[in-house]
Amino acid sequence: MSMRPIGLGACAVLAVVLIVKAREGLGQLTQRAANVAVAEPPRAAPAVEADGPGAFSLSIPGLSREDRRAFSVGNALFRDNWVPAPSSAEGRDGLGPLFVASSCSACHMEDGRGRPPLDDAERSTGMVVFSSSSLDPSAPHPMLGAQVQELAMPGVEPEAHVRLVPVDVSPHGAAPLMTWRVELRTPAGAPIHDAVPSVRMGPQLIGLGLLEAVDDETIRAAADPEDRDRDGISGRAHEVDADGVRRIGRFGWKATQATLDAQVAAALHGDMGLTTSVHPRESLTEAQRASITAPSGGDPEVDDLKVQRLAHYCRVLAVPRRRNADDPRVQRGSALFESTGCVSCHRPSMRTGTGSPVSQYHEVDVAAYTDLLLHDMGEGLADGRPDGMASGSEWRTPPLWGLGLIEVVNGHTRLLHDGRARSVEEAILWHGGEAASSRRSFEALGADDREALLAFLRSI
Repeated sequence: MSMRPIGLGACAVLAVVLIVKAREGLGQLTQRAANVAVAEPPRAAPAVEADGPGAFSLSIPGLSREDRRAFSVGNALFRDNWVPAPSSAEGRDGLGPLFVASSCSACHMEDGRGRPPLDDAERSTGMVVFSSSSLDPSAPHPMLGAQVQELAMPGVEPEAHVRLVPVDVSPHGAAPLMTWRVELRTPAGAPIHDAVPSVRMGPQLIGLGLLEAVDDETIRAAADPEDRDRDGISGRAHEVDADGVRRIGRFGWKATQATLDAQVAAALHGDMGLTTSVHPRESLTEAQRASITAPSGGDPEVDDLKVQRLAHYCRVLAVPRRRNADDPRVQRGSALFESTGCVSCHRPSMRTGTGSPVSQYHEVDVAAYTDLLLHDMGEGLADGRPDGMASGSEWRTPPLWGLGLIEVVNGHTRLLHDGRARSVEEAILWHGGEAASSRRSFEALGADDREALLAFLRSI
């Protein structure tokens, strides 16, 4: 078959087609390049430059005038003492009749961390003791209820006196560390033997709004309850009821509350004996309800607007910016924090969604060093008291931000849920269960590397 040469007209058409195709390809490349160019890097969560005694008490920058006013109102509510009803202090009465503290700041001094009493003559600052029945640790104690109330309004006896007896132990074969033996006695001095007590310290309050802004789906995605990747870490998301909707808990040592409004209402009720629309009845056992009568400070004693102002105050407390991030030793410590496996639970970054009422929290990277999941921390840290889905040995991974400023803000470093650890190093050495491998890796470090890792933690 003979081949006929292509005419000039056909060549011109072909040339036009090739040019068009080339331009289409160039356009696609240009579009892809444009897409890459316009993709914004992840935004960092808002933070403040602060390293003094007031470092935990600043609001995030950029609040509107209305939000700043709400912050000031919440701050006043947080720091003012409540009093028993009736009182001339309108809107601040209704305390008790049984309670642990008369103000929020009593447990979170300078918005920081509580500590246990240092001797028998001292009252604790920011300590609460949960109580359950030894016959059924998941149920409140029949006489004490779910939480021991060491204080009472005039004319009413407190539930019990709490004494923490220091005990030296050697968990995992480590050097002797200190923990507590909890002694409970009635006001008359009789020992209470049938209770399962669990000591808890009030944590620092910075960054709570950012933790609230992390989507439930993000927390669930990090969970691995069956340990399918066989790394020994099996974090679980704590499903809780939030106004009739299943949500992921993220507040409290066992992640029992999903929102800051719920956390505030629970603290007002359990710690101060104040009713809200969420908890409309006094925090009393049935026996106490039958024998204790006290005037009410209102119905409820803390209205929804005050709860919202307190929640807003906690929500916009700012995280102090990291310090010494360029220090070579701190950078080496950061690498060691990863290589020892600490990041398996203390995740360096989480991404928020768009559900927060604070627009500055939308789609930002949160460097809280937590996964907000429950982890089994072993028998050494177990309190033997289940709480919701959380077992007696499971605890939510605590955020680490502000760790290096606790001493500056509160004058002490008492860590873990019950304040037993007197240093960051002691807190690490208590880690067991899912964290045992990371603890062993830390113990195996040389002195210089161990100090570098601790220097990194103090920089957060």
